[in-house]
Amino acid sequence: DVQLVESGGGSVQAGESLTLSCNASEYTERYYMGWFRQAPGKEREGVAAIDTDGMTTYAYSVKGRLTISKDNPKNTLYLQMNSLKPLDRGIYYCAAEDLGSRWPEAWKYASSYRYWGQGTQVTVS
Repeated sequence: DVQLVESGGGSVQAGESLTLSCNASEYTERYYMGWFRQAPGKEREGVAAIDTDGMTTYAYSVKGRLTISKDNPKNTLYLQMNSLKPLDRGIYYCAAEDLGSRWPEAWKYASSYRYWGQGTQVTVS
């Protein structure tokens, strides 16, 4: 099973930027990968995802501000976050799955993914 480890979280002011990384134990090119976030008292929500060919999709609330990408030789997934807002705060998780024909409809559902990292905290004030 693929192991995922996130890093790069922190505490920033509104309008600032952060880049999250997710290092995978094996070939990222084999997986559909996504970023999710969970704010206190709320359900985990899909933020962005990328398929095996590099096609990306985003939640409406983050379009134009967040960018998902991956570096397959480094087995690393990234989330570049610009113009951060207080509503962006939460624990950010990366996830991986072979979604196959369920892409793109299933990308935003946490239940679609078997493999998860431990999460990294993002605070925006």
